[in-house]
Amino acid sequence: MNAGPAPDPRGEAVALAYNAGETAPRVVAKGRGVIAREIIERAREAGVYVHESPELVGLLMQVDLDERIPPQLYVAVAELLAWLYRVEQGAGAGSAPVPAPGSLPGALPRRGAKAHPG
Repeated sequence: MNAGPAPDPRGEAVALAYNAGETAPRVVAKGRGVIAREIIERAREAGVYVHESPELVGLLMQVDLDERIPPQLYVAVAELLAWLYRVEQGAGAGSAPVPAPGSLPGALPRRGAKAHPG
């Protein structure tokens, strides 16, 4: 299941991929500007849900490409994937709307010069 890229008003996007049985989702694409727009466009063309969360994008931009998300983001990303699953399954008629996820850590531990400001 792909969580899809998350666009950001600053022009950043991160795409995650998660398959059952894997330990954690991986960052499969990320970028700014033209690259971010291309990630979002390709996701939409493929029918992948695009979730907008500047805070989450800022944190995920710190994760290296093809690396698994850090444990500090497990809850936030798990909530997003669970929410997406419920949306894809279709909340039954007459059911309450499915609230969007909202748990985010304040920050990720810095990894020297590799960390990018959020």
